[in-house]
Amino acid sequence: MKFKIIIILSFFAVSLNAQTLPKVFSIDETNQTIDENPAGNGITDIVITGDTIWLGTGSGLSRSTDKGVTWKNYFGSEVFGKEDISALDYNNGLIWSATAHTVERDRQFLPEGSGLKFSTDNGETWSSVPQPVDAPSDSIVEYGINNIRALPVTVAINNITYDAAVTSREVWIASYAGGARKSSDFGQTWQRVVLPPDHLDSINSIDTLKFSLQPVRGNFGNESYLNHRVFSVVSVNDSAIFIGTAGGINKTTDGGKSWVKFNHTNQLNPISGNFVVALAYNENNNTIWAATWKAEGQSEFYGVSSSSDFGQTWQTFLEGEKINNFGFKGNDVIAASDNGIFRSSNNGETWVKPTSIVDSKTQILLRTNTFYSAASLGNEIWLGSNDGLVKLNEGNSMWQGEWEVFIASQKIASKNETYAFPNPFTPQSEVLKIKYSTGGESRKVTIRIFDFDMNLVKTVIQNAERGDPVHQIENNNPELNGVIDHWDGKDESGNYVPNGVYFYRIDFDGGDALYGKILVLM
Repeated sequence: MKFKIIIILSFFAVSLNAQTLPKVFSIDETNQTIDENPAGNGITDIVITGDTIWLGTGSGLSRSTDKGVTWKNYFGSEVFGKEDISALDYNNGLIWSATAHTVERDRQFLPEGSGLKFSTDNGETWSSVPQPVDAPSDSIVEYGINNIRALPVTVAINNITYDAAVTSREVWIASYAGGARKSSDFGQTWQRVVLPPDHLDSINSIDTLKFSLQPVRGNFGNESYLNHRVFSVVSVNDSAIFIGTAGGINKTTDGGKSWVKFNHTNQLNPISGNFVVALAYNENNNTIWAATWKAEGQSEFYGVSSSSDFGQTWQTFLEGEKINNFGFKGNDVIAASDNGIFRSSNNGETWVKPTSIVDSKTQILLRTNTFYSAASLGNEIWLGSNDGLVKLNEGNSMWQGEWEVFIASQKIASKNETYAFPNPFTPQSEVLKIKYSTGGESRKVTIRIFDFDMNLVKTVIQNAERGDPVHQIENNNPELNGVIDHWDGKDESGNYVPNGVYFYRIDFDGGDALYGKILVLM
């Protein structure tokens, strides 16, 4: 699952040991798995390099070198463990990823960064470095002629790397409460990046400055600088860096010696909102694209902002839409949002969404409007959602062609086995998947939902053709092929069912019925 950006800055409540020089170690990834589907269904990032497709998912990192026929999944290994991938970027043979998980503190579930991993050999071996944190005494940052007072970030809670930008010299990371940082020695040491405070539109290291580097009020003052809460970063032509915060967009062309800030109020043609959750650069037409959400200003609004003059002026589009990320196909821009996938071929003047996404072979319908990522490879468009990966082999018309839907799930060990996921299941925010096998054959299938007293709640499908290849998501072992059907958590009247235990029954045209249990929690 993708980490939602949560403005809860409680990361100073827990203390960690002071960080010493991190040990960089390389591990041969022998615990990789090869599968027909990616590691997880929440596709947070897609990076395509040549013919290699990289996915950051809520269940680990995935790589395909055969256009999605097979996937090498890195979850479960000593390097990646069972961590979510929160950031991913590639440049000239070097790939960096950031990992994270969720922890519970004071009855709140908070994101926690668990480190960064990089590979110089296309993912065959990996090196790992810890999430950058400060010692309690790290209260001064040198910035040119200035000694800037800095609030030490001593914990990894809310210090989560949401984005990364790899250049030929450095890696830059956007780590929310941890701020912006960069490393020129593969993460052995990290330098805190000084960005303008909220009341300054630009800074230079040769200026005499007086402010604190801190995203919240602390020991150094009552300031709470939104522009020090960092969420996105992108490199442009290896010469400029753009950093998105909760206070706007910051640009440097000299490696961070000076910065200029663009926000909703300091330009004649400004960005739509100061909360910048994503940045992307289309090298085909030299355009910067930003997902600019409403922060605190009354006149701010959710939408897309773009600039073709490197930030001097901005155009805004898709007012009211919460955009999560961008991808490009030539000059076309693809915006992944909480309300579907938008695409424009005329620099944002008009936007088009696909009517529906249905697998051309299996007839599986993608049942979500929440998209996190997009990319292209030739005529292929890849889309990452919160409920699966999608590939479109596009023809001559926009959004027309052959669709393929990838759904990650556990293997079925026997054709007499079934299970449902996610379980427990929250109907108003997700769709339940029921997985079973037809034994590699085409069968007539009926699925019914019952309450705890075995009263019929819903007939999901009745005498529907399934398997070989309808709703079939796996083909390597035909006798144990995985077949998927969905329940939206509603009864026959179209109402969501109350909390409780439910059962489902799968009947085939011949053969014994299969049963499973579902726990519904609102």
